[in-house]
Amino acid sequence: MSTGIEPGDRVGCTYAGKELEGFYITERDGKAVIKLDSGYNLGIDAKILTKLRTQAPRPHSAKKIEQDESLPQLSIVSTGGTIASKIDYRTGAVTSQFEADDILRAIPGLAKIGHFSAQVPATILSENMTPAIWRKLASTVCDEIKKGSRGVIVTHGTDTMAYSAAALSFMIETPVPIVFVGSQRSADRPSSDNVMNGLCSAAAAVSDLGEVSVVMHATTNDDYCAIHRGTRVRKMHTSRRDAFTTIGSDILGTVDYPSLDVKLSCSAARRKEEGTEPVLNDKLEEKVGILYFYPGMSPEVVEAFKGYRGLVVMGTGLGHTASGCIPALRSLVKDGTSVVMTSQCLNGRVCDRVYDTGRDLLNAGIIEGGDMLPEAAMVKLMWVLGNESDPDRVAELMRTNLRGELGRCTPNGL
Repeated sequence: MSTGIEPGDRVGCTYAGKELEGFYITERDGKAVIKLDSGYNLGIDAKILTKLRTQAPRPHSAKKIEQDESLPQLSIVSTGGTIASKIDYRTGAVTSQFEADDILRAIPGLAKIGHFSAQVPATILSENMTPAIWRKLASTVCDEIKKGSRGVIVTHGTDTMAYSAAALSFMIETPVPIVFVGSQRSADRPSSDNVMNGLCSAAAAVSDLGEVSVVMHATTNDDYCAIHRGTRVRKMHTSRRDAFTTIGSDILGTVDYPSLDVKLSCSAARRKEEGTEPVLNDKLEEKVGILYFYPGMSPEVVEAFKGYRGLVVMGTGLGHTASGCIPALRSLVKDGTSVVMTSQCLNGRVCDRVYDTGRDLLNAGIIEGGDMLPEAAMVKLMWVLGNESDPDRVAELMRTNLRGELGRCTPNGL
């Protein structure tokens, strides 16, 4: 800009009769883009901007944080996400750039809960998550537990966090809490949820919990976080702070804020005896897809999955597709693809014995997915197919409750 304002500089202006301040980001489409203190971006005529001060660059490496070694040993395993993000003043976008130690600096209260070590197996936006990174993540988490960690906090982008939590639920038999946490709003925004979520996740990590969970805001207020089972949780809103919900089951517990008191439900798995080793089984079959059925869908869409070892279908209601798609599904099954039926309804369970279409699907060889969430069913099928090749055994395991992914009302006493 000709005004001498550089990205990151503090600027002010009078706009629509109001005095506004923010940080200059960039110039785009002939407008200066500034990030207001509210967290929102504003495009404005650069001529009315006044430079207030130069933004001092953040040092790449900061002084090491002093930690109390008498506190429980905890691990932060960072994969990126909004909880570990900051503004890129060149583009105005929120980018995942922090390393795990930066989280301790951003949330000073963490140092009062545990003595932390930090690992960074990936630094990605969550839409770039892959099964290969799941394996690396699971291995890193297990290593931290073997080194004595009393709990592991996994920072993760919220968009695919439910997939990753389900993946680690199947890949690791854990004796300690493995807690996924993220934030819907980055630390630069006044409404950020990163501090509360981070502190509540640490409190859950030192609790008696003994399974994989997701800890996030339970309401839009800063009053408590919910502890969700990793195989029963879903992101249900794009931007609200209370975006995550346990579907078809009860939450595992709560963490009050700011007291950080943890209350676990009777259904939550408990921490194992100290010294118990985690069990890692990270075999995954990546050739597994998920298909959302829609009215008028051509059988050719189903046929596109030819050669896949597994397919999860999100059917309507009790678990249906159009009759015209059934021959294509039958062909997949005949060629060796394990097809699992789930429901788009999310709540309730699949039952393909009520209507003729459902019975035809059963005769075609599909596997009823009970009340599994489609995402959890897909990850579970990847894990099952990674460990079993016999179709009957695959079907049996998909109908068996392994990590709480099937609800209380599912057949076979689950």
